[in-house]
Amino acid sequence: MEILVFEIGIAIALLAFAGFVSNKLRSSIVPFYIIVGMLVGPHAPHFGILDLRFIQSADIIEFMGRIGVLFLLFYLGLEFSVGRLIKAGRSIVIGGTIYLAINFTLGLAYAIAAGFPAKEVMVMAGITTISSSAIVAKVLVDLKRTANPETEMILGIIMFEDIFLAIYISILSGLLLSGATSILGVIGSAAISLFYILGMLLIGRKITPFLNKFLAVQSNELFILLVFSSLFLIAGFSETIHVAEAIGALLAGLILAETEHMKRIEHMILPFRDFFGALFFFSFGLSIDPFNLGGAVWLAVGAVIITILGNLIAGLLAGKSAGLSSKASTNIGLTIVSRGEFSIITANLGKAGGLLPILQPFAALYVLLLAILGPLLTKESKTIYTWLNKIFKFDNKRLAK
Repeated sequence: MEILVFEIGIAIALLAFAGFVSNKLRSSIVPFYIIVGMLVGPHAPHFGILDLRFIQSADIIEFMGRIGVLFLLFYLGLEFSVGRLIKAGRSIVIGGTIYLAINFTLGLAYAIAAGFPAKEVMVMAGITTISSSAIVAKVLVDLKRTANPETEMILGIIMFEDIFLAIYISILSGLLLSGATSILGVIGSAAISLFYILGMLLIGRKITPFLNKFLAVQSNELFILLVFSSLFLIAGFSETIHVAEAIGALLAGLILAETEHMKRIEHMILPFRDFFGALFFFSFGLSIDPFNLGGAVWLAVGAVIITILGNLIAGLLAGKSAGLSSKASTNIGLTIVSRGEFSIITANLGKAGGLLPILQPFAALYVLLLAILGPLLTKESKTIYTWLNKIFKFDNKRLAK
């Protein structure tokens, strides 16, 4: 037990060091968590009690990583509101549809061209489609772009992606986890998942007055126990009917977001999201052997190039549909190019479904590269736009109109 606790302490210390380096470099923290996880593990050295292989604690770190996924999705649900998406209007729906259609189609085409089987194609398309809301939000705040004209479209696309994510993971869950092999079986599993999601949202809106009273307690200890029990019960029940537990956590957040206690929940959940979320990325890195990434390198590099090009095209078209300038539209594509937690969650579904093992190192490298490049491209968006404008003459076209 002493060794186990000491190993957990080493893991947390490594994460703290990764966070320190990230802050010094003013970069996204996600790739540093993954890298430090990849540098240790079964292939790492050990010196007496300083054992960087994490043999004793691997299972518990993985379990805490699963909890991290639940907190990440739960917090995202708290931030999201169906009403906000409706109010955002037609432009958000059109822009989000354009963005998803382009990126999902490119992901499918790339996986098919790479020769993957049908199930792996579906997982790879999911990995390459969804942006990292955590990285995007951090970049917008760090670069002081929250008041920019394109920011509403960026946030709208992220919300739109969240809805797509819920539906898509439900379909993947039915395809990979339920054991359904026939078309009718997959459709049936997906229908159950979607019915469950819609039913939970409907019930959640109806019981909001009850939840307001239920959570109206003065004790912070009791309050957090009530919130946590709701989160884990819904997530756990979702898993029993072959809906990903992450979607259960998202649903719990969506339901509680409608209550008058949302801000209090958000404030109290934030430290848990950050702590267990860090362990989630570390755990993912821990499962990857950097000496066995050779087969995924060029696959990941190719996907990164296609994703950046696809995002630029999607951003320009989405921005144009909303009447934004070419510069603002370029910012859209570059800002949401980062991939992170949702790509890893999708890859983990592939692992749970027993698919080809290359999906894990591919997702790790792909996320790592875009988690680094995304914030850098966003920061240099003005320079990139100037370069693109010399080629495509965006400003001249606007003047001609």
